[in-house]
Amino acid sequence: MLRIGLLTSGGDCQALNATMRGVVKSLSNNVKELEVYGFMNGYKGLIYGDYRMLTAGDFSGILTRGGTILGTSRQPFKLMRVPDENGLDKVDAMVQTYHKLRLECLVILGGNGTQKTANLLREEGLNIIHLPKTIDNDIWGTDMTFGFYSAVNIATDAIDCIHTTASSHQRVFIVEVMGHKVGWLTLYAGIAGGADIILIPEIPYDINKIAEAIAKRKAHGSGFTILAVAEGAISREDAELPKKELKKKMEADAKQYPSVSYKVAQEIEQLTGMEIRVTVPGHTQRGGSPCPYDRVLSTRLGSSAAQLIMDKEYGYMVGIINGRIKKVPLEECAGKLKNVAPDAQEIQDAKRMGISFGD
Repeated sequence: MLRIGLLTSGGDCQALNATMRGVVKSLSNNVKELEVYGFMNGYKGLIYGDYRMLTAGDFSGILTRGGTILGTSRQPFKLMRVPDENGLDKVDAMVQTYHKLRLECLVILGGNGTQKTANLLREEGLNIIHLPKTIDNDIWGTDMTFGFYSAVNIATDAIDCIHTTASSHQRVFIVEVMGHKVGWLTLYAGIAGGADIILIPEIPYDINKIAEAIAKRKAHGSGFTILAVAEGAISREDAELPKKELKKKMEADAKQYPSVSYKVAQEIEQLTGMEIRVTVPGHTQRGGSPCPYDRVLSTRLGSSAAQLIMDKEYGYMVGIINGRIKKVPLEECAGKLKNVAPDAQEIQDAKRMGISFGD
């Protein structure tokens, strides 16, 4: 009897269900006896023993379904070694649950924080496979994460819809795209949506450069400008502050502005006198059905994870590099962010097209 566990942790995204389906269907077609335990609401289910036995019926019809049939929650990695309010050792509880169910392997779907905890459990002696989920595409060791292209589609559609109203009213429009620490989603959606200015965390912006780019467009007969702004976009002045001062500055800004886009909007209006409008697609970027690319990627990742389980190869993240599915040791990728390099080819190509990054 092969017994495996499944859990989804962190923010939800498209193709979580499709990925779990890929794992279970691949195992079901190649293993005579299989038991699958689904842990509810992320690591909470593993900590507190909240799980249910999953059947073939649970994985029928979920290829196109967004969200996660298991539910999810955020469990900060830095608090995993801190006992809960009742004094429970969370790590020890997870290990006990794993052994109580006599699992052969635990398959964990999640982003960076989830991956760090997955590696911690590997260090505790559990058999772990990690599958890289995030709309941010910021996991080191894989070219692509499932959920990313689905989110790109939604963010791009938001920018597309802004184009007609922006041109009709001759205004500056800001579309705020998800991404606190990295700018892959904003970069790709900005390029795909034809944004004139793209602001990402990796390239601190100069508000005067942004104003110049808007003025240049106006001088050439373009009365409107569209900015794709990442949630984590930061000004050059703020980026140069020491960490403690930056934290205070951000706390002060949070009291004055709903988000960075509103701050940028006010500064642009003061410099240009133009009308500014802000659109925030927000969590729509995480929702809905996965795009065809993500359905294919998640199915391949899930199937390859199943093969690792059948081969008894554990302690890996399953990623894709140059179009081929690869296994990456968890200890090599856990805790590493895949940032957008300021001189990345995508950035160079965009600048050649006349797109400004505020630098």
